[in-house]
Amino acid sequence: MPEGDTVWQAARRLDDALAGKVLIRSDLRVPRFATADLTGRAVLDVTARGKHLLTRIEGGLTLHSHLRMDGSWKVYGNGQRWSGGPGHQIRAILGNTDRTAVGYRLPVLELLRTADEHRAVGHLGPDLLGPDWDPDQALANILDDPARELGEALLDQRNLAGIGNVYKSELCFLLGVTPWLPAGALPADRAEKLPALAKKLLEANRDRPIRSTTGRRGQDLFVYGRAPRPCLRCRTSIRVADQGDGSRERPTYWCPTCQPGPAPATSRRRHTD
Repeated sequence: MPEGDTVWQAARRLDDALAGKVLIRSDLRVPRFATADLTGRAVLDVTARGKHLLTRIEGGLTLHSHLRMDGSWKVYGNGQRWSGGPGHQIRAILGNTDRTAVGYRLPVLELLRTADEHRAVGHLGPDLLGPDWDPDQALANILDDPARELGEALLDQRNLAGIGNVYKSELCFLLGVTPWLPAGALPADRAEKLPALAKKLLEANRDRPIRSTTGRRGQDLFVYGRAPRPCLRCRTSIRVADQGDGSRERPTYWCPTCQPGPAPATSRRRHTD
């Protein structure tokens, strides 16, 4: 699933292509909004809110989309061949005289009044890359359920918006705790560092084509996707296990030496993610 930095990049690409220009093509390929016609309206801006995309359009309208696991927005110049997938996977087309944005495999696509954006994103916690970022509130949200596993608390977008599986694993590694540690058991000195560290990771990567948490070329991540290779710090074999209620696969990576503490009953070997 794209994380906050990836969605921020997508918003910037869409804003560069669409903002300030009048739509001459509009096609929303979802039954509820199939008859909506946005042509003749200017796109005001495209902004990210956590993992959500908000395309604001003249006349008080917002096109809300979420990429989840497989969705993407591609931008093409006039005459350029579309290459984001087969035609039946296209869910949205927004075009002006210069460029066309095409949304592929979008599991969430809805047109709503801009005044009603809270219906789509009002439940989100402070946005790590947004103007509403509040580190104290984010930490308070995480610690509000002290028995909850830290990894699950970090993924809960109601606590703070923008963290996915990659940053969950990397953040827990940098904090020196396992993702299965109860949030309330996080040592106070590390809890104090958590919000600033999370923000630093996402901000450092929002302008990068390749995500890196290590600063090492060719060794971009400390643990995520690296099982069963050796830890970059201690050479212990990285482990991987699913975390969560089992409703969807959430591979979680950790180093059992650098991250002492609770661990799942079983882990599995996995060479790629």
